[in-house]
Amino acid sequence: MCSDFFYYDYTQEKQTPTLIPATVFEASFDAETLKNALKDDLDEDAIINVLTNRSNRQRLEIAAEFKKLFGKELISELEDELSGDFKKLMVALMKPPAEFLAKELHNAISGIGTNEKTLVEILCTATNLQINYIKTAYEKKYEKPLAEDLADDTSGSFQRLLVSLLSAKRSEIEKVNEEAVNQDVSDLVAVGLGSKSGDEESIFNTILCTRSYTHLRRVFQQYRQIAQCSVNDVIEEEFSGDVKIGMLAIVYSMEHKSAFFAERLHDAMVGIGTNDRQLIRIIVSRCEVDMFDIKQEYKKRYHKSLEEDITDDTSGYYRKALLSLIED
Repeated sequence: MCSDFFYYDYTQEKQTPTLIPATVFEASFDAETLKNALKDDLDEDAIINVLTNRSNRQRLEIAAEFKKLFGKELISELEDELSGDFKKLMVALMKPPAEFLAKELHNAISGIGTNEKTLVEILCTATNLQINYIKTAYEKKYEKPLAEDLADDTSGSFQRLLVSLLSAKRSEIEKVNEEAVNQDVSDLVAVGLGSKSGDEESIFNTILCTRSYTHLRRVFQQYRQIAQCSVNDVIEEEFSGDVKIGMLAIVYSMEHKSAFFAERLHDAMVGIGTNDRQLIRIIVSRCEVDMFDIKQEYKKRYHKSLEEDITDDTSGYYRKALLSLIED
């Protein structure tokens, strides 16, 4: 499984990671260090120092070397020796990104109820490459296509939106065709506020799920000039429930992806208790992409640093590892 499927995101103008590959790296040395750290006299600091300062690709090399040297799976050793949220974070770091998010999607749709916000967070912000790797990882692990499980757990307009996203048909052509932009703007105006044409869903699905991000930015800009309202305004008025949340997430993450994830991080820590699964998922999946920008947006929106809120809401080695992953 491609371990770097997250680390080029064509929807981002530039990458702003807080975690970069170690410049001095020897997988066998790190494997030895972890083996010693996982003895009876557990050395959590050594584990944090290695795993939160290596890229995902480097961590997978360490795991392969660990198996070769000691005949054991590093993930299994971590699961046996660690506990609580610290264990969950360390294990998450050792998963290839596609496998990790496939598991998160499975958790969101298994059991009683469906976590629609997790589905939206992952699928509405992913690139074609990411979606295809996630689908492959999901079917390999759960022996069933992701689309089938989503169809079993969702319905109606929201289901159709997810199916459109899973097709991974978004254009990646950066050059904007103004004629195509004009046509999309015209189609959106035709199904705008109060139109009741009946074609709103199909037109929005097609445009939001198949057009390139550069194309969409131009469409939204031109639409606002002509209609004197935003595409968000139309979605808010014409749609409801989970499909509205999903469509708004596509627009929001396309225009302000860092702000979108900042909001999700804040949601994970606000109120009583911390949604540690959500916190771990976002930090692990974005620390090698755009966590620096996410931190900037977090401070701007909530007038408090992400580091401060993590310090307030977590503790122990778990807190120390999270802070290490988002350190500039």
